[in-house]
Amino acid sequence: MNKTLGGVAAIAFLTVFGGVAVAQTAAPQRPARAMAQPVSQADFVQRRVERLRAADADRDGTVTAEEMRAAGQAKRVERRTAMFDRLDANKDGSISRAEFEAPRADGQRAGRGQRAERAGRGHRGMHGGAQRMGRGGEGRFPIVIAEAEQKATAAFARLDANRDGTLTGEERRAGMQARRAEMREKRQERRQAVPAASPSTPASE
Repeated sequence: MNKTLGGVAAIAFLTVFGGVAVAQTAAPQRPARAMAQPVSQADFVQRRVERLRAADADRDGTVTAEEMRAAGQAKRVERRTAMFDRLDANKDGSISRAEFEAPRADGQRAGRGQRAERAGRGHRGMHGGAQRMGRGGEGRFPIVIAEAEQKATAAFARLDANRDGTLTGEERRAGMQARRAEMREKRQERRQAVPAASPSTPASE
């Protein structure tokens, strides 16, 4: 590797090869206590639709597949730029070998298990949306933001077991467990609905 890495080339290099090193500084912090924090209906709905509103480039209240892809690409560029800025300690527009290897050395001191967890978390955060789009997710587009907001409001009402207008960690975990059970049941129903292939009957002589 050269002594320094140029701007665009460095960002691409960090994305592809710098997984563990970059993840030490770029991985979002998601403490377990975040799930335990109570969430109001307004916050719950806002979190569900804010990504759609940000992606609605023409502000027509509807998000197309193209708009979602463009928003995802812009977010990836933003994250890569943030990675570069964090590693460029002296802000000279390039990353020296020492700057590149510093987060990796810190990660080694933190322990292998912690590095692997953070690296995996950062990878999913950056590429999970693109992978979902690539698996036929475009069938759900265009998305009407008002309808998505209504669905989020209804989802909150289902999760708010004691009807106090706030979701506790226990209520959210219970909702997640119920959702997983529902999805498993639906998958089982689909498998049972597929008729078993019957053996071919030999032609009579």
